[in-house]
Amino acid sequence: MKHPVISRILPVILALAILFSLAACSNKEEGLTVAIPNDTTNEARALLLLENLGLIRLKDGAGITATPLDITENPHNLQFREVEAAQLPNILQDVDYAVINSNYAIAAKLNPTRDALGLENSSSAYSNILAVKESREQEPLILALKAALESQQCADFIASGYDGAVVSVVEHPTDGYDPALDYAALAGQKISVAASPTPHAEILAVAKEILAARDITLEIREFTDYVQPNNVVDSGEIDANYFQHLPYLEDFNRENGTHVVSVSAVHVEPLGVYGGRQSSLDPLK
Repeated sequence: MKHPVISRILPVILALAILFSLAACSNKEEGLTVAIPNDTTNEARALLLLENLGLIRLKDGAGITATPLDITENPHNLQFREVEAAQLPNILQDVDYAVINSNYAIAAKLNPTRDALGLENSSSAYSNILAVKESREQEPLILALKAALESQQCADFIASGYDGAVVSVVEHPTDGYDPALDYAALAGQKISVAASPTPHAEILAVAKEILAARDITLEIREFTDYVQPNNVVDSGEIDANYFQHLPYLEDFNRENGTHVVSVSAVHVEPLGVYGGRQSSLDPLK
């Protein structure tokens, strides 16, 4: 004869055992969590990087607009969490992996060449650009800033300051000045630029010194998001911006009806996979 207490608690114990078993199976089935940027082009870059690492497979033709819906093979049943790019380092501890833009990784004290578990090949298609409102490309102040950013001084600063995490794409660096410009006529004038803090504002600080030598003031306005820098340039509030690559800008213009254009490709920042709850990619092998 069963003890009455045991008879009462046995069903409870069995129910709890079943719940724990189901939870364990559910977690296993759900797979590891990967946080990726939620803007169109960087989300696609992240997925293409994961495909290159052999972790997923995208449908044929999926390119710079790819989303998780384009995944045709996901053998590890990875769960994707779409997050605003600037916030990815902040939620790294809450996910297994995150695919982070190098500028945000560097700002979060992550070294892409040392800490990334997988790194995107440097591609000029994703070169970060100096951009302005359409029709302003040939204005003297814009051309003066362009020459300063394309200088050997900026290229040297990039090469020495970022340990390969930021790579200059300027093929023929200048001495910082455009010989076709009348710098005497520009003396005393000011130009403003919207930029991400790292590395863009830091690189602009070098250009600022170059322009200051010709009595041109460069005002650097820092932004931590990917939306306002284009809006303030399109509205004319700020003269130029330096924070994005061309595929992102083209998609932004299509989505928002803005008219911002590239005037110079300056550097490239490889995208990287970083470990959160996981310290390596071994669980996916």
